[in-house]
Amino acid sequence: MITTSRRDALRAAAGAALGTASLPGAAAAQAAAPRTLFAVPQAVVPIAGTDAVFPVRRIYCIGRNYAAHAREMGSDTNREPPFFFQKPADAVQYVEAGSVGEHPYPTLTRNYHYELELVAALKSGGRDIARDRALEHVYGYAVGLDMTRRDLQRGMGDQKKPWEIGKSFDRSAPIGPIQPAAATGHLTRGAIRLAVNGEVRQDADLSQMIWSVAEQIANLSEAFELKAGDLVYSGTPENVGPVVRGDVLLGRIAGLPDLSIRIVDGTG
Repeated sequence: MITTSRRDALRAAAGAALGTASLPGAAAAQAAAPRTLFAVPQAVVPIAGTDAVFPVRRIYCIGRNYAAHAREMGSDTNREPPFFFQKPADAVQYVEAGSVGEHPYPTLTRNYHYELELVAALKSGGRDIARDRALEHVYGYAVGLDMTRRDLQRGMGDQKKPWEIGKSFDRSAPIGPIQPAAATGHLTRGAIRLAVNGEVRQDADLSQMIWSVAEQIANLSEAFELKAGDLVYSGTPENVGPVVRGDVLLGRIAGLPDLSIRIVDGTG
């Protein structure tokens, strides 16, 4: 059996070997703390008109949140319970307003789709957030694209397997700069429009959402503890469709900086 004095001696010897035996209190604890092996880049989205950036924690997306889009995706219910999926934080591809970002056509797909969406950026969060207080947690809004490998999504769905591979891949979440809600107000209505090569493909109004941004936040907070840094992609209108290499997409939402990408060759 190891006695108390023996145990203390062994600890002291171990501390000496690590160079921490003579360090007082907090300094010894700090020296003995785990060492990070490498740095991991933080995904960020710039704030419009400033040098500040929004650090991204999580990306939540709602499915089938416009009635016409729900129908085109095979659902006949206009007010079905909301459902959500996630993309990794580093799926963000920031595109500066007024520029055209190069967006690589990803691997594994032959049916690559656009979905234009309003994005809400949260400055705070919590659990079980009341709907009438939900917008208090929104810092601002941006134009986003939920890019989708539709063939993979549908294929996995047909097999009753998770379709993460169709949604949660590299650069699958293009986004423009975030406009603070203090400047725009909370966006509950206004045009949302996407053109491909100058031809309008999606044309709707934010007021046509089945579940408002406030309702989405309230529902999400029942399942997850929302926090500052979360992005909520709030759903796409009808007429989603495929793109090919060379296509230029231009997404516009009233009151926000535009988002434009060009589909290029790449490994995704």
